[in-house]
Amino acid sequence: MTLFSIARKNMKNNFNNYFLYFASMIFSIVIYFTFVSLKYDKTILASSDSSPKISAAFSAASVVLMIFVAIFIWYSNSFFTRKRKKEVALYSLLGVRKKQIGKMLFYENFLLGVIALAIGIALGSILSKYFVLLLMKVMGHESLAHFSISFSAIVNTIIVFMIITLLTSFQGYRVIYRFKLIDLFQAEKQGESEPKASLFLALLSIVLIGVGYWIALQNLVTSNVWKTLGMAITPLIILATVILGTYLLFSTVTVYMLKLAKKNKKSYWNGINIIGVSQLLYRIKGNARTLTIIAILSATTLSAVGTSYSSYYNNKHNVEMTNPNSIMFTVTDNNISKKVQDTISKDKNHQILYHETIPTIEVNVDTKNLYDYGDMPYTFISVSDFNILAKEQHRKDSLSLKGNQAAILDAAYMEGFSPKYIGTEVSFNLKEHEQKISFIDLKKYSVLNAKTVFNTIVISDELFTELVKVTNPLDMEVYKIKNEDDAENVTKELKSIIPDQAKFSNFYTDYTSGLETTGLLIFMSGFLGLVFLAATGSIIYFKQLTEATSDKGRYEILLKIGVKKKEIYKSIAKQVLFIFAIPLLAGIAHSAIALTALSNLLQTNLVVPVVICISVYTAIYIFYYFLTVNTYYKIVAKTK
Repeated sequence: MTLFSIARKNMKNNFNNYFLYFASMIFSIVIYFTFVSLKYDKTILASSDSSPKISAAFSAASVVLMIFVAIFIWYSNSFFTRKRKKEVALYSLLGVRKKQIGKMLFYENFLLGVIALAIGIALGSILSKYFVLLLMKVMGHESLAHFSISFSAIVNTIIVFMIITLLTSFQGYRVIYRFKLIDLFQAEKQGESEPKASLFLALLSIVLIGVGYWIALQNLVTSNVWKTLGMAITPLIILATVILGTYLLFSTVTVYMLKLAKKNKKSYWNGINIIGVSQLLYRIKGNARTLTIIAILSATTLSAVGTSYSSYYNNKHNVEMTNPNSIMFTVTDNNISKKVQDTISKDKNHQILYHETIPTIEVNVDTKNLYDYGDMPYTFISVSDFNILAKEQHRKDSLSLKGNQAAILDAAYMEGFSPKYIGTEVSFNLKEHEQKISFIDLKKYSVLNAKTVFNTIVISDELFTELVKVTNPLDMEVYKIKNEDDAENVTKELKSIIPDQAKFSNFYTDYTSGLETTGLLIFMSGFLGLVFLAATGSIIYFKQLTEATSDKGRYEILLKIGVKKKEIYKSIAKQVLFIFAIPLLAGIAHSAIALTALSNLLQTNLVVPVVICISVYTAIYIFYYFLTVNTYYKIVAKTK
């Protein structure tokens, strides 16, 4: 029997242990292959005006995925190597040379990698078309009729994953040269001493995480911490304190929790709780690093996916803020305005909900009382016209202004960043006549489209009438149409009619552009998040299986003395729940703080999209939990 055939037989006999690791590798290869395929596909790039952006985005995502998968496979391989140290020791004891054992381990891992690569590319070739359809859907494009598999994508994937597989295979080859025979036999017993928790380190962990959270939630504009440390250093300090605090939390605070559970005699001596609590207590320090990595990865994944999904979820609202009107342009020719009205009226699918002609005045305003620099162009409208548009746009809001009173409309207003308008006086000159106005109100929205006009100031009717006498007003045509987010054809027609100098702006163009950008982000972050989730779930899974194998003898004794299998299952479920729950809860807490800080910075409500992302992530995590519990139980409850 050759070493290669022994390696193949070992893979077959241990496939249950390798399955999730194997499946995670395949899934990673499928996603990597898909990203590279989309990068090279000419049909997809031709379907979008943002083809360079798409290509660059998938290139960056592929590199991130490649690095992560390499670390994951390397890290996972070390678990399997540790699990098989005793087997390696037996081979050595029987006289098999280290070189031959190393080759066998090399063949096993290499064969596993090659099979995963072949299956991954095959599945990727089949599923890529559906991934493309999904990408086109979330980006707001029509489905593609043709899709071809890129040969360059196949070669790229093979090269990358063959290098990763070779490196991890050599890792297995080297392991037997780093340990003595007695160390290999005692590998499963290492780290089995009761840990000692430091009260100082336990308190320090809570303080570090608290400091990181506190700094993250500070207002960037008013916070002395951010001003002192700087925008470059402060985020690094937040990361360092939270990561170190999380590690200390898992290695000290959890020990205290388990020792408290041990002191609770009523619970500790109930059934076989003594087994589960003891095993967790003795192994928690050894698991601290793994749990920290999983918590940080979970937080990173949830933050990235939550941010991208929030952008996608709020796209329509954001576009409505800058384009409250479906169509808007400056009147340069009455004949053109008539053509526009006729074009829109003929479209049965886009009924006109309102149409107004709004006179405006463009003025250079001295803003030294608002900003550090001088004159800025603003668009003036009368309070009557503002109230008309506000009513048409269902804002349930109105203004009442007299004399030199004014209100500013700032859809991009951000507390702490934007100037304090109310109570501020600004001046402007028209026909060498200086005029002053005083802001008495602020509206954090606009009734005019941002790309057609400058920042808008609402003034009293009497002042507007006076200004019209000394300057030429610009009339603005504004329309609100039904189904404005599906107005591709009518928008194309209007673009061909309206000249560039009319500053044509519309809801549909900005909506589809935003949908394309945010759709691309949610597609990439979603799939990368799934890869990260599969990897972290797999790490806990085969970490628990390693422990299950070493615990098998103890559970066999329990079965022999009459402990029911139902009690063993409940004990395993509680034990595994502790290992799954604490990094998940820590990850959710970290991401919640990060997303709250982002929400405060952008002054946007991200609750709904973030809750959706956390719910989906948790649901998949729960699937891994039950899979781990059932597999653990099958290993320890299997009777001869």
